[in-house]
Amino acid sequence: MTDPATTSILLVDDEATLREPLAEYLTGQGFVVRDVASAAAARSRLASETPDIVLLDIMMPGEDGLSLCRHLVENRRLPVILLTARGEATDRIVGLEIGADDYVTKPFEPRE
Repeated sequence: MTDPATTSILLVDDEATLREPLAEYLTGQGFVVRDVASAAAARSRLASETPDIVLLDIMMPGEDGLSLCRHLVENRRLPVILLTARGEATDRIVGLEIGADDYVTKPFEPRE
């Protein structure tokens, strides 16, 4: 089993009300968490760091999560879990088809 203290997570979500408590929870579980509020900020962070996994909101202003996911999978080969408030099957299917490893529908319990 992977040691959380050595697992780094990049959390990308424009909603501070979700991002901040989730980052706090994951940090409390021993993960190394970096959180940013946009795809542009994620790209900037990724220029200098390589996380073990990316938790990525689909709907964000500017570049959306699906576009960033496609880039991460094609160019960085990083595992991605999408966070989505949209419950439609088509959104989940598109995310998985472009290479996301999984998705979680918001709202959710952090332990999920």
